[in-house]
Amino acid sequence: MTSRWFWQLRRLSRRIWVRATLFSLGGVLTALAATVLSPYIPSDLPTKIGSDAVDNILGIIASSMLTVTTFSLSTMVSAYSAATSNVTPRATRLVIEDKTTHNVLSTFIGSFLFSLVGIIALSTGLYGDRGRVVLFAVTILVIAAIVVTLLRWIDHLSSLGRVTQTTERVEAVALEAMRERAREPYLGGSPLRDGSQIPRSARPVFAGEVGYVQHVDVGALSALAEQGSGRIFLRAIPGDLVDPTAPIALIDGMQPKDSPAHVRGCFTIGDIRSYDQDPRFGASVLTEIASRALSPGINDPGTAIDVVGRAVRLLTVWGEPPESEGEVAHPRVFVPPILIGDLFDDLFTPIARDGASTVEIGVRLQKAFRTLARYKREGFAENARRHSREALERAEAGLAIDADKRRLRALADEVGVA
Repeated sequence: MTSRWFWQLRRLSRRIWVRATLFSLGGVLTALAATVLSPYIPSDLPTKIGSDAVDNILGIIASSMLTVTTFSLSTMVSAYSAATSNVTPRATRLVIEDKTTHNVLSTFIGSFLFSLVGIIALSTGLYGDRGRVVLFAVTILVIAAIVVTLLRWIDHLSSLGRVTQTTERVEAVALEAMRERAREPYLGGSPLRDGSQIPRSARPVFAGEVGYVQHVDVGALSALAEQGSGRIFLRAIPGDLVDPTAPIALIDGMQPKDSPAHVRGCFTIGDIRSYDQDPRFGASVLTEIASRALSPGINDPGTAIDVVGRAVRLLTVWGEPPESEGEVAHPRVFVPPILIGDLFDDLFTPIARDGASTVEIGVRLQKAFRTLARYKREGFAENARRHSREALERAEAGLAIDADKRRLRALADEVGVA
C-alpha cells in the first residue's frame, strides 16, 4: 500500500492550484527562455519578421486568455453546483478534481502569464532583435496549444457536471479502490478475521479526535512493530468513524512508552471519507446517486437502474480471484477485512428501500441478484439470496398491483429464494 507521504502528495496533485501554479511557472520560464536562446539565432533572420508582430499577438493572447479563464471558472462553479444538487454532494469532490478541467484552466492561466511576461520583457528591451524571433516562434507554439485546449474544453463542457458523467467518475474511482483492495485485502498485512486472534496482553491505542479514517500507513506500522519486536492489531480501517473512546489499534510486545503516539501518527483522520483506501465509500456514493434519482423531486428511475448495473460490475471486480498468493509484506500488522455482506448492504439496501414502489427497480434488482448468485465466490450466493428476499418483501409492501408482485416473486425464485 502507499505510504502516508506518497498518499498526501497524490492528494495534493489533485488540487487545481498546484497544477495551475506549475503551468504558470512554465509559462513564465518559456517567455524568459528567449533571452537564453537568442545568441543561437542567425543575424539576418530578425529582418524577415515585422517588429510589431510579436507585440500584437501577445496582446491578443493576454486579453483573450483572461476572458476565457473567467468564463471557464464560472462554468466550472456551475458544474459543481449541478453535481451537488442533481447527483450528491459526496460526488462533487470528484468533479472538482477533474484532470481535464485542471489542465484547461492551467493552460489558459499559463498562456496569460506567458503573454504578460513577454509584453513586459519586450517593453524593457530585454530580448533584442534575435530574442524577438525566438519569442515569436514560441508564441506560435503557445497558440497551437491554446487551440487544442479550447477544442478539448468545448467537448468536455458538454458533459461536465452531468449525472451520467459524474456517475461514471464515481464508478471509476470505486473500481480503482476495489481492485487495489482486492489485490491486497489486508492492506499488505496479515489477516485479522476475529477478535480471538488478539492476545489479552495487547494494549489499546485510542484516536485523538473524532473523524473518519482516511488512510493507514501499514508500512510505517510494520516498521514500528519490527523495531519493538511486537505486533499491531488494527481495529479501525479506512472508512471507519473513530473517536477517543474506542481503540483504533492494539499493540502487543512493544515496550517503549511513546509507541501509542507513533502508532496513532500512522492513521490519517479527517472530517470526510476518502475514496483511495475505502471501496465502501465509492459504493455508498454510487447508491446515493440512485437514492437521489428515486426521490419524488427528481423521479428518475432510469438513473437508479443504471446504478444497479454499475453495482454489479463493482462486485464482480471484487469477486475476481487474486492473481497470486504471495508472501505477506507486513506480517506483524494484522488488518481486518472488508466483509462482502457490508458491500452488498452499501450497494443494494438503499435502492431496494427507496425503489420499493417501482416495479422496474424491483425487476432490475432481482436480475442483478440472479447474476451475483451465480458467482462461485465466497459469500456471493448467500448475500444475493438475502438481499433478494429483503427486496421482495419491501416491494410487496410498496406495490399495489398483484401482477407486479407475481412477476417479482418469479424472478426471486430464480435467485433461490424459497
